[in-house]
Amino acid sequence: MNAGVRADVQCQMKNYRPFLIIATALAVAVIGGVLLFRSDRSKVSHTPITSSTSPTAAQSPKLPAETVVTLEEFGDYQCPPCGALHPTLKKLKQEFGNNLNFVFRNLPLSTIHKNALAAAQAAEAARMQNHFWEMHDLLYENQDLWKDDINPRSIFVKFAGDLGLDTARFTRDMDNDQVKLRIAADEDAATKLGIQGTPTILIEGRELRPEVTTPEGIRKGIEVMLARKIPASRS
Repeated sequence: MNAGVRADVQCQMKNYRPFLIIATALAVAVIGGVLLFRSDRSKVSHTPITSSTSPTAAQSPKLPAETVVTLEEFGDYQCPPCGALHPTLKKLKQEFGNNLNFVFRNLPLSTIHKNALAAAQAAEAARMQNHFWEMHDLLYENQDLWKDDINPRSIFVKFAGDLGLDTARFTRDMDNDQVKLRIAADEDAATKLGIQGTPTILIEGRELRPEVTTPEGIRKGIEVMLARKIPASRS
């Protein structure tokens, strides 16, 4: 091959390189999706509760700002696996920043976790004073402190005081109809999706397989869904 032909071939390869990169990313995303996500769950579309989404974090420098993936967790505050997964989800929220929209949905398994419903009410009562995520974190990070307590509400009121909330209002709000309706709405969403256990993770409405609901599996699921969106955001 002479120099002129070689240069022409190299130039053509450079022109096609961006398309090859995009095609490779899409292929990886498709394969990854097959391995990570359940295929036997009927899809039920539902709008994430905006006030349940994660607070603004530092923008990831690697992805366009408009590339956003939504991760939903159906969780029980007394569930040990949920508590174990909490640090991972908190870290991912910080790492992916505005590229990850995190939504928490209450699924208290009251038949096996006697204090789970009260904890969900505490988190939602804190939301009434714009401190949902702070209470959410305290509940998981101090799970051993209240999970077997006869009267966990007294502990939750102390948490509210530590967060600077109006504790009298907080106490009333734990039994507020709006709090009860929020929890019931999350439980109804779980029923419609056929979700019965916690933690259950959905990414862009696709449920992760139980065996890959791990730190590595969740990260890969986010990356797969982001990879699917990146070409469209740059078109």
